[in-house]
Amino acid sequence: MSMIRLLLAEDQSMVREALAALLGLEPDIEVVAQVARGDEVLAAAHEHRIDVALLDIEMPGMTGIDAAAALRRELPAVKVVVVTTFGRPGYLRRAMESGADAFLVKDAPAAQLASAVRKVLAGERVIDPTLAAAALADGASPLTDREREVLRTAADGSTNAEIAATLHLSQGTVRNYLSMAIQKMAARNRAEAVRIAREKGWL
Repeated sequence: MSMIRLLLAEDQSMVREALAALLGLEPDIEVVAQVARGDEVLAAAHEHRIDVALLDIEMPGMTGIDAAAALRRELPAVKVVVVTTFGRPGYLRRAMESGADAFLVKDAPAAQLASAVRKVLAGERVIDPTLAAAALADGASPLTDREREVLRTAADGSTNAEIAATLHLSQGTVRNYLSMAIQKMAARNRAEAVRIAREKGWL
């Protein structure tokens, strides 16, 4: 039996170690690398010649979705399983667009995660059925890439001038993008627009 070489990316060390221990009990899975940051995924994947990457979405440095896209570009043979604590339908859509092969909620039983790892290696796609139904009901994000970027930059309370400087845009352009995003989210202000977009997994 050939061993499946797996990379585990999760910023909470307790969760990461528990997942590594549980998956390590599977007779055909070997956790060969663990990282706590999204921007460490690619280097570890190259170094350890992995078959599958199990990525959390919310990580410092780079999200699991961006890390999945980077793996797809540089190591297209590596299969990607994205796991999340937050069952947000927008996350599912974005994960699939970035090239993920599976999308599961983190509290899925270890046996289900192990099964997903085997299935993606066999060329299958694995998606949490509840999330899939919610994603279809919720529809695609109405935000353009630029509106999402401006809204994400505004999330920490940055002023229009600060957002403009960060994204190399004029303040007028920033104002326009923010007002479009607020309108599309049917929100009263930018803070509410950020909250709604985050809840739906669109940010």
